[in-house]
Amino acid sequence: MNAPIPRRGTKGERTRERILDSAMELFSRSGFHAVSLRDIAAHAGLTHAGLLHHFPGKDELLIQVLTRREDEAAQQALSADSSREPEKVLIRHLDQITRNMHTPGLVGLFVKISGEAADPGHPAHEYFVERYRRLRRRTAWLLAQLFEQADPPVSHDPDAVAQQLLALVDGLQTQWLLDPDQVDMRRAVEVFLTQLGLGVGRD
Repeated sequence: MNAPIPRRGTKGERTRERILDSAMELFSRSGFHAVSLRDIAAHAGLTHAGLLHHFPGKDELLIQVLTRREDEAAQQALSADSSREPEKVLIRHLDQITRNMHTPGLVGLFVKISGEAADPGHPAHEYFVERYRRLRRRTAWLLAQLFEQADPPVSHDPDAVAQQLLALVDGLQTQWLLDPDQVDMRRAVEVFLTQLGLGVGRD
């Protein structure tokens, strides 16, 4: 087993990261509403007051946890290849699905919190509304490029297919969390894309 990579930054930054780690783990395990700031503080080895020094409320902490997860995924994708060629962008997204299959806690967090956030009163409701709007736009743009470049060109509506693809990925995540040995998320997405007429996937 590889030794953990030591974190850099100031003491305050390292404390914030520890709080975010604890919040992510507890939110993933129990959901947002069942976890208190005192639970997170105890898990992180801090007092309640110590946690409040860094995060004044649980709502803000949740958004920071979700944002950090997305930022890390984006950084991983960009570090591999900064090309905006549609096929390479799609492969990066497939690679992200593969990475997700090694992080069940993070996948569980998004599945659990996104379901809770369907309630308009949930603190992450607007976050997920904007996230899905952004994902639909980006996915539709990518699919439009791929459909046009395909031989022969694909006539599907990229906006409609973008919604279908995002729904597929979300549904696969739930199935995979329940039965990981029987669900290969990346392979299922590759089959869907092949059925659309896009020749992408593993060599």
